[in-house]
Amino acid sequence: MRLTRPLLAPAALAAVLALTGCGAGGDGGAAVPETATGSLEHLAAEAECAPNMQTDADTIRQALCRDGDEKYVLATFATDRGQREWINTAKDYGGYYLVGRKWVAVGHEDVVAGLRGRLGGTLEQGVQHGGGHPAGHGEHAGHGG
Repeated sequence: MRLTRPLLAPAALAAVLALTGCGAGGDGGAAVPETATGSLEHLAAEAECAPNMQTDADTIRQALCRDGDEKYVLATFATDRGQREWINTAKDYGGYYLVGRKWVAVGHEDVVAGLRGRLGGTLEQGVQHGGGHPAGHGEHAGHGG
């Protein structure tokens, strides 16, 4: 199925974030490898994920993956600009992002930190919405710097 509406990605992201909730502690303190590159299938293999494809379009390919009981989104992009626009929009939903060249993994803080040990990349955090978050989920929780 070929979908060409990149706005589906934030909707799928919101669904994953609803499934995973806010992140818990975990800094992924292991050594970080060189950032992985390649197709969605290659990245999924590196992450030890059997990808459940959600979007297969010219500009974005997106799959749901599982790490134990946790789910996360793995997406690849045709362009760096398309990736950055997607991330900037998606960050409004909060969450944790592992970012590589033309790919992103989005999910629970623990899962994303764990993936960093396999895929490399840079950790980014979405917007923290005030109010209902328990202690430890403040503006710097999970932020690598």
